[in-house]
Amino acid sequence: MAIKIVIDSTADMPSALVQEYGITVVPLNVHFGTEVFRDSIEISADEFYKRLASSPKLPTTSQPTVGDFLEVYQELSNTTDEIVSIHVSDKLSGTLNSANQAKGQYTGNARIEVVDSEHVSMGLGMVAIAASKAAQGGATIEDVVKEAKQTISKVQFVGLVDTLEYLEKGGRIGKAQALVGSILRLKPLLTVKNGEVHPLEKIRTRSKGIDRLCDIVKEHAPLESLAVVYTTTPDDAAQLADRLRPLVPSGDIPISQVGPVVGTHAGPGVLGISLTQKI
Repeated sequence: MAIKIVIDSTADMPSALVQEYGITVVPLNVHFGTEVFRDSIEISADEFYKRLASSPKLPTTSQPTVGDFLEVYQELSNTTDEIVSIHVSDKLSGTLNSANQAKGQYTGNARIEVVDSEHVSMGLGMVAIAASKAAQGGATIEDVVKEAKQTISKVQFVGLVDTLEYLEKGGRIGKAQALVGSILRLKPLLTVKNGEVHPLEKIRTRSKGIDRLCDIVKEHAPLESLAVVYTTTPDDAAQLADRLRPLVPSGDIPISQVGPVVGTHAGPGVLGISLTQKI
């Protein structure tokens, strides 16, 4: 039986890729006051950003429960006896802890391996895709886990953010805390390193920030894969993908809208790239 890959909704993986690779997505939750929505299931990204703009109070997020993971693992046990569950960095969310607890409580016959991607958004997505390709190619579960872990160090995620307000208020700002109060009208470029948000550079304007994203991609060539991510500016994302297409041998650059959970902490106006280096 084929190995099944499980991820969580912070991967922001486009549905076409989820279907192509047969991946199962466990949703996190977004809370607006007493209302709770399952990420990208009960509230779409576009609906979320409209509500974020008008909400007097910032939403909060919560990880899937142990029961959520147990339900998924038990369901998948009907069609597989091996599961690799790959999740958002444990420094950014308690999701990995829920997955590990579920693995400990699981009483079925499937073997479950839980992996910390040390990434978020399409950084996590790139790790999951690498694992899925290995699984589809007939690799053993040990080799699928190995491929996932080796891909972690090859993935680079860089985001141009309009404001640090959402990261700071959501408690996910990490090492980028050093930029708070010093950036004035500058646009920060942030990256994820060792599972945590880190400041990369400060850019004067959005257009220069987009140019810098292009330069960063060029600096990491040759590439195995590349994706563009955005929160509220699809036209910018499409134009960035067009600029970067010559750098990808296949010309295939998925464009991913950041979902409600990651969007709670990133805010509107974010534009970024996730790449996997060919090493």
